[in-house]
Amino acid sequence: MTETINNIADVIGWEAIRTVVGLVGVLVVVVLNALILTWAERKVSGHIQRRIGPKEVGPFGLLQPIADTVKLLAKELLTPQNVERPLYYLAPVIIFIPVLVSFVVIPFDARLQVKDINVGILVILAFSSLSVLSILIAGWGSNNKYSLIGSVRSIAQNIAYEIPLLLSLLSVVLMTNSLSLRDIVEAQKGGGWYVFFQPVAFLVFFIAGVAETNRTPFDLPEAESELVAGFHTEYSGMRFALFFLAEYTNVFILCAMTTTFFLGGYHGPFLPGIIWFFAKTYLLVFVILWFRWTFPRVRFDQLLNFSWKLLIPVSFLNLIITGGLLKL
Repeated sequence: MTETINNIADVIGWEAIRTVVGLVGVLVVVVLNALILTWAERKVSGHIQRRIGPKEVGPFGLLQPIADTVKLLAKELLTPQNVERPLYYLAPVIIFIPVLVSFVVIPFDARLQVKDINVGILVILAFSSLSVLSILIAGWGSNNKYSLIGSVRSIAQNIAYEIPLLLSLLSVVLMTNSLSLRDIVEAQKGGGWYVFFQPVAFLVFFIAGVAETNRTPFDLPEAESELVAGFHTEYSGMRFALFFLAEYTNVFILCAMTTTFFLGGYHGPFLPGIIWFFAKTYLLVFVILWFRWTFPRVRFDQLLNFSWKLLIPVSFLNLIITGGLLKL
C-alpha cells in the first residue's frame, strides 16, 4: 500500500496529493457544518420563541438535521417549463465554488490550512463575486418575476456592502502590512487582537458581512412575504439543497473570517488552537442566529441608505485615521 502511494506521489507530486486530500476534507467539513448550523438555528429559534417543535426531535434535537437532509434528498427534482435550462442548472453549482475556495485559504490552526496563499484576502474577495453572478444567473434563468426581483435586490445589496467590507479589511492590511491570512493571525499573537485596535472596522465588517450573506435583518432578496423565496423560488430537491448549503456555509465563513481578522484566529491560552478558532467562530454564528429572531426586516431603501450614507463614510474615515496614525 505504501509503495503504491509513493508511486502515485512520484507521478503527480506530494503537493497535489495534499491539495486533493484537503479539498475532500473541505467538502466533509462543509456538509457537517451545514448540519450543525441547521441544528443550531432550530434550537436557538425554538428557545427564543418558547416552542417545542424541532428542538426536541431526538436527543437534544440532534435528529432534526437528519430529517431535513432526508426531506431534501427525497424531494422530486422539478424543472419548470419556461426556464433557461443551461443557466438554471448552472447557478446552484457556481454558488458553491467561492464556498470551497474560502475554506481552502482559512487557517483553522497553526498546522491546519489547506493552502497558505500570500494574497489570501484577494482570493476570498475575488471568488466571493462569483456568488453574486450565480444569484443573477438563478434569477434570470428561472424566468420568474419573483426570482428576478430577488436576484436584482441581492446584486444591489452586495455592491453596496462590498465597499465598506473591503475598506474595513484595508485597515487590517495596513496594520499587518500583509495580505496573507496566516500573517494576519500571527500579528495578533499574545492577545493583541485587532478588535481592540480596530473596533469600528470590526463592527463595519461584521454588519456588512451579515448583509452580504442575506441574513436577517438584511434578507430582502428572500423576503417570503414579498417574493415567495426570492432567487431560488423555482428550485427544489437537491438543487435547492445546494443553495441551502451555500447559505449556511457562507455564514460560517463570514464568522471564520471575522475570527481570523479581528479575534486572533486560533490564538488563545491553554486550549489547542483549533478549539479556540471554532469557539470564537460559533459564538459569532450564534449572534447571527440571534439577529434573525430579534430584529425586524428593514426596507430596501433603508438597507441601501445604511451602507451608502453611514457604513461607507465611517469605514473610509477609519481607514484614513488608521493610515495617519501608522504614519506618525
